[in-house]
Amino acid sequence: MTETAMPRPGGCTFAEDPDLAAPDARLIWHAGLDPGTLAVEALAASPRDPDAIDPAALGGWLTLAVDAHGHEHAVISDGWHRIRFDIMLGTLSKGPVVLRCGIAAGGSALPKLLPLRRLVDFALHRRFARALYPADPRIARWLTALQVGDGLVDGASHREIAEALYGAERVATDWEGRSDSLRSRVRRLVAEAKRLSRGGYRLMMRRGARRPPPESG
Repeated sequence: MTETAMPRPGGCTFAEDPDLAAPDARLIWHAGLDPGTLAVEALAASPRDPDAIDPAALGGWLTLAVDAHGHEHAVISDGWHRIRFDIMLGTLSKGPVVLRCGIAAGGSALPKLLPLRRLVDFALHRRFARALYPADPRIARWLTALQVGDGLVDGASHREIAEALYGAERVATDWEGRSDSLRSRVRRLVAEAKRLSRGGYRLMMRRGARRPPPESG
């Protein structure tokens, strides 16, 4: 278990060196930005309790941040998959616990159902089940927008961005063609890149929170 202080309010706490590659970092996003954050009670338990989890046994999977008020914020992650939760009662620092999660029976529960299934599955099997981490179709566009943002910072023109994304041969054929589709696509990506750089990235997790996949079987 890695423990760090949460020095000040913000979108996230960089629990590790921000220069680390993304799969090696363990960011703990503020619950206000991540609707899938679970609120749990960490109840002291006997190691023999079948529902008990020993935080010390989770090694590098568990990262724990403590804010200025002493509240604990945690993420279980292997760098590619994550389960985010806040400790509302109890602590993860004093041995085995049973995690009890309270979810309202209403619309606010929807973005938490999939994270809860992930937590239950992890508690049972100590794994990140692939079926519980469906691919998000928005990610490819976000990555492209980030690439466009890098180009804008470097002073690239719209045409140069198009060449980097789609190839010089296609741009030579279509950029000045009868259709405006290629230039329009680049303009939309530029607009999205600028929006993300102005803080729009904070909405990524809140917008269109994914519902859980159907039960198998």
